[in-house]
Amino acid sequence: QVQLVESGGGLVQAGGSLRLSCAASSWIFRIDYMAWYRQVSGKQRELVARITRSDSTNYADSVAGRFTITRGNAKNTVYLQMNSLKPEDTAVYYCNALLLRAAASTPEIVWGQGTQVTVSS
Repeated sequence: QVQLVESGGGLVQAGGSLRLSCAASSWIFRIDYMAWYRQVSGKQRELVARITRSDSTNYADSVAGRFTITRGNAKNTVYLQMNSLKPEDTAVYYCNALLLRAAASTPEIVWGQGTQVTVSS
């Protein structure tokens, strides 16, 4: 079973930066996109940023210009560089991917376990 393993969350002051990482394990034939979502307790999970196989990106309006999503050289990793963090960025951040496992016939959506990001004012 494919797993997405996240790291890089933590506590930072407003205006600071954090970098989240996510790596996909197991045998993967193709990754169509990788993305970061975030969720505040009691609210819906929302898309933060997504990057496709062709490196096309899109961002939530609330983070555009402050966050940058990139893929690693191995193409099975994704990073989220978060700059100029605000208290309202505080949430659990989840890695997400649409991928095709080796020997599978259909793509599947996979989620990471989540990593907490807390921005203090």
